[in-house]
Amino acid sequence: MAQSSAEQMRAWTGPALFSFGFRPFFLFGAAWVALAMIIWIFVLSGVIDLPSRLDPVSWHAHAFLFGYLGAVLAGFLLTAVPNWTGRLPMVGWKLAALFALWCVGRVAVFMSAHLPAGMAPVIDLAFPIVLGGLILQEIIAGKNWRNLVVLALLAVFTLANAVFHFEASRGLYAAQGYGLRLGLATAIMMIAVIGGRIIPSFTRNWLARSENPARPAAPMQLFDKVTLLVSIPILVLWVLAPSTLMTAVGLLVFCVLHAVRMFRWQGHQTLSDPLVWILHASYLFIPIGAFALAADVVMAGKGLAAAQHIWMAGAIGSMTLAVMTRATLGHTGQELHANAATVVVYLCLFAAVGARWLSGFFPDLITISGVLWIAAFAGFVITYGACLSRPKPEKPA
Repeated sequence: MAQSSAEQMRAWTGPALFSFGFRPFFLFGAAWVALAMIIWIFVLSGVIDLPSRLDPVSWHAHAFLFGYLGAVLAGFLLTAVPNWTGRLPMVGWKLAALFALWCVGRVAVFMSAHLPAGMAPVIDLAFPIVLGGLILQEIIAGKNWRNLVVLALLAVFTLANAVFHFEASRGLYAAQGYGLRLGLATAIMMIAVIGGRIIPSFTRNWLARSENPARPAAPMQLFDKVTLLVSIPILVLWVLAPSTLMTAVGLLVFCVLHAVRMFRWQGHQTLSDPLVWILHASYLFIPIGAFALAADVVMAGKGLAAAQHIWMAGAIGSMTLAVMTRATLGHTGQELHANAATVVVYLCLFAAVGARWLSGFFPDLITISGVLWIAAFAGFVITYGACLSRPKPEKPA
C-alpha cells in the first residue's frame, strides 16, 4: 500500500533534517548567505584573498544569486511540488544526496583556483540540472502541466548560471554581464509568478480569519496575466541593453504595472501581522527596483550597483526570508505567528537594503549593510534552526 506523505516522513529514521525538502535548503541556504557576506567583508577589507577563479565581485554576486537562491528554490519546489501534483515528497538519503550536491557546488566555486579549469562550473551546474530533472519527473507523473512555467523559469535560471560561468571563463566581468542580468531578471519573474499566487491567497485567508471585510483581487486575473506578459519583453530588453532610453521607459512601465498589481492585494490591511505584510513589503521592491534602474539610465550608470541591489538584496532577500519563515512555521507544526526575533530579522534585512542603496552615494555604508545582512540571516538560522533540524512534534491523539 502506498504511504501518505506523513507516513513516509514518519518512516524515515535518519536525521530529521532530511525528512522534508525545505529543511536542509532553508537552514543551510541562510547559513551560507550569512557566511558568504562575512567572507565578502573580509575580502573588501583586504584580510583574505579569494581562492576562486572568479574575481571577488563576481564571486560575491554568484554566491548570493545562484548559490543562495538556488538553495531556496530547491527547498520551495521540493515542498510545493508534492502539493501541486499530489505525489510523495522527496525524503531521506535521496534528499541528502541532492543537498550534498549543492554543498559541493559552493565549495567548488569558492576553491575553483585550485581545481582544473571548467571543473567548478560543471559541478555547480549539476545541482540545478538534477533538481530540474526531478521536478520535471514529478510534474509529468502528476500531469500538473500548469506548473511547467515554474520549471521553465528554473531552466532559464540555470542557463543564466551557465552564461555567467562562460563569461567569467573568457575573462569578462561577469558581475555585470548577461548571465547575471538574466539570472536576476528570471528571479524577479519567479517572484512575480509565485508571489502573484501566494500573496493574495494568504492575504485573503488572513482577512477572513480577522473578520475584515476587505478582500484582495483574486490571483491571476486578466490584469495579472497582462502584467506578466508585458514584463517578459521589458526584462529581456534590460538583460540585452540595460543602458538605453527605451529600456528606461520599459522599466517605468514595468514599475507602474507591478505597483498597481500589488496595491490591488490590500496589503495596507495586514499591518498587524508581520507574516503577511512582509510578503507585500517584499513585492514592493520589484517596482521600486525597476524605478531605480530606470533612474540609473538617466544618471549614466553612476548608481547601477546600488539600484540593482534593490532587486538583488531587496526583492530576493526579503521575499525568500518571508517564504522561509512562513513555510518553516507551517510545515513544522508551529503556530503561524511571527515572534519578536522574526520581526527583528525582517527589519535588519530592510535596513541592510536601505544601507546598500545609500552606499552608492556614501560608500562607507557597504560594511554596515553587510553586517545588517548577516544579522538578518544569522538571526533566521538562530530563530528557526531548531525547528528545521528537529522532528515535527506529534499531535496529541
